[in-house]
Order: sequence, then C-alpha cells, then structure tokens
Amino acid sequence: MKKNKLMTAALAATMTTAFVGEVLAADVTWNVSLWGKRRAFTEHVEKLSEEVAARTNGKFEIKLHYGGALSKSRENLDGIAIGAFEMAQFCASYHTDKNPTLSAIELPFLGVPDLETQVKVDFALYNHPAVQKDLGRWSAKLLMPSPMPQYNLLGKGDAPETLADFKSMRVRALGGVGNAMKTIGAVPTTVTASEAYQAIDSGTVQAVAFAPHAHLAFKTIEAGNWWTNNLNPGTVSCPVVVNTDAYDMLPADFQKALDESVQPAIRHYLETYAKVYDKFYPALEANGVKQISFTEEELANFKVIAGKPIWDKWVEDMSAKGIPAADLLKLVQDTIATK
Repeated sequence: MKKNKLMTAALAATMTTAFVGEVLAADVTWNVSLWGKRRAFTEHVEKLSEEVAARTNGKFEIKLHYGGALSKSRENLDGIAIGAFEMAQFCASYHTDKNPTLSAIELPFLGVPDLETQVKVDFALYNHPAVQKDLGRWSAKLLMPSPMPQYNLLGKGDAPETLADFKSMRVRALGGVGNAMKTIGAVPTTVTASEAYQAIDSGTVQAVAFAPHAHLAFKTIEAGNWWTNNLNPGTVSCPVVVNTDAYDMLPADFQKALDESVQPAIRHYLETYAKVYDKFYPALEANGVKQISFTEEELANFKVIAGKPIWDKWVEDMSAKGIPAADLLKLVQDTIATK
C-alpha cells in the first residue's frame, strides 16, 4: 500500500510539472516552435537560447524545433494557448482576427527608416496594455519582435520617380503592401516567391516587393534594373511569445535570465541582418541596378494617398471592436518620430 501511495504521489508531481518542464528540482527545459530552417529571421531565438543557458549554468534549456516539428506556422499561437509548447514565433498577418492590435505595425507607409527604429516601435507597442490584453486571450506574453526590413520594389524597365509613375504598373505585392500599391494606381499581382524571378524577367510583372534578403534569395536582383531604396511601403509583424503560465511558474532567477537575454538576442539579430545588407548593396552595383530615392515631398504624398486612407479605415474598424486604435497608431507614429 505504501509503495502504491508513493507511486501515485510521484505521478501527480510529474503531471503537475509536465506543462512547463521539470521545474521542481533542477533543470527546466522549454520547447520553441519554429518553421523553416535556421536563418537570419531566427537568429535572435538562437542567441536567446545561448544567453539563457549561460546565465543559468545550463540549468534552463531552451530547445529550438524547426521545420514545423511542433506545429504549423499558422497554428503556433494556438499551440501557445493550449500549452503545447512554451515559446513560439508567429506572424500577425497569418490571423489578424486573433491579434488585431499587432496589425498597427503592418499599416503601410508608416515611414519606418531602419530595423533599429522598427525594434523600438515593436517594443513600444508590446508594452501597451491593450496589446498585452489582446495576446493574453491566447495565454501569450510578448517576449521580443522579429523585426523585418521594410519591403521595397525591385523592377525592370523605366524607373518610377513620382506617384504617377506607378499607375498601371503590375507589382508582385501581397497583403497590406499590395493594398497600399493599389491606392496609387498599381496593379498588385499574386506571384509566389519562387516564381518572382521569372515573372519580372519575362515581364509578367514590372516590379517585385520584397525585403532585401528575399531579393537576394530569389535572385530578382539579377532580373531588374532599378530599386526603390527609401519607398518603405511596409513590413510584417512576427513576434516571439511565451506561454504566460510557463513564464509565471519559472523560478525568479530563471525569469530574470530570460528577460535579460532579450536585448543581447536583439542586438545579435540586428548584427546578422547588417551582414545581409553588406551583401545586398554590392549585389545591386554588380548587377547594374539603379537605386531610386524619392524626395521627402514624394514620400509625404505616398503617406497622404496610400497610407492615411488605410490608417483611417483601420482605426475605424478596430475602434468598432473596442480597441483603442487611435492611441495605438499615435504610439507607433510618435515612436518613429523620436527615432
């Protein structure tokens, strides 16, 4: 009888800690759900894992699972909600209805000049109570962003110099960027990333909207002859989140180690992306691609025509859902202005 009671007690203890790893005695192991392979987009999570291990003498292990081994990319937030794993990366545009507050970052023509500013904007938004409440519905605590560079256009043919030059231009641009381009007369076209080179080379589209690393990866840089280096029509929001129960059950020193590892992880991420740019601009020159810079006046026109109407509609729609949309948009704009 005594033996059975001991076994029952041991089983109960195991079940209690299964949700967040072995918290009771020594080591804690967290699992992270990622998709694809290790790349610049995941380098901050890699660095976070290293930092946490170093700060806890290996007692807190963060294990990265790539290739959708734990969950499909579009289901990572759901996995966090049910405690299937303790940490995950996801993109807000996968399911805007589940995280509407984060879509503030994805509005077009906000004027984010660089990744450092994007990081400040992301963290400012993450700290807003409405955003925390929004993600809290999924038992998700926002840990850090995966700041994506602004998309820009690489095209073939006559380079645009004003708003009017985009009229009737066929552009591979998806989501919010595609909607923004439509407002200035362009014709957004759905072409997969792998088809982008052939599309621009054959004239199926006249331009492709990608971040610099994607232009390199899919070799569109070899097919075009112009690049808009400061149009910055928009980007996507892809945070890293942790399950709130898992976080709350961590020992205080492990929480501290995790929190203090975020900034080193983000610095590493930015350094990694800087190396992408070190390759990108020489590649533009090597392929004879002309860089197009729009004047401040033209950029202001883009905001008025292609940005503000979409912002206003977003504020109206989000406000109807009880979200303080105007406050969130102002927060984003003020953070950009104080870069």
